[in-house]
Formats: sequence, structure tokens, C-alpha cells
Amino acid sequence: MNIKFDDKALEELYVCGSTKDHKYKKLSQDIVKQYIKSVNYLKAARRVEDLYTIKSLHYEKKKGDLKGVETVWLNAQYRLFFKSLPDDKGIIVNALLQEISKHYE
Repeated sequence: MNIKFDDKALEELYVCGSTKDHKYKKLSQDIVKQYIKSVNYLKAARRVEDLYTIKSLHYEKKKGDLKGVETVWLNAQYRLFFKSLPDDKGIIVNALLQEISKHYE
């Protein structure tokens, strides 16, 4: 899957393992490692349907106010939000990473 970053801090966090952005700089190293691992899983997937087979991700399409947004777990507390984007044939092979969010906050 092709990965794009909606937030420069997410890209910096993926590439460098840390960021100066106030939103993500206090994340623990365990969360950062899991974020990088999850992005690598997304990159390795040939299409979004492949994510269902990786049980540790707990891939989910959101409903209600978050309709159109998808998530994978980083741990029991943190989620990676992204939107999948179809290619010209309608097959979803692109992901736009939006944010890391603490669940229920």
C-alpha cells in the first residue's frame, strides 16, 4: 500500500523515531515502535482488505461521526487514524495517515 502523511509530524516520527511536535513528542518509545511497525504493516499490504488478516492491528472502519476513517491499534490505548484512497481502478491501495489518538479522549 502506498503511504502518505497528512501531518508532517507523523512522517518525522516514522522516519526519525521522534518529533519535536508537541502533540507527539511525549509518546513513549513503545508507542513509537508500534507506530513504525503498524506503518510497515500498512506499507506491506497490497490492498486494505489484507489488513483484516493481521489480527494484532485490530483494523476497523469507523461509523457515525468518523465515517470514512479507519483505525489500527498501536496498543490498547492508542490508535492510528487514516483514510484509504482508491486507485484509478477502484482498488484501495493508498493510505493517508492522519493522526495518533488516545482512545476515549
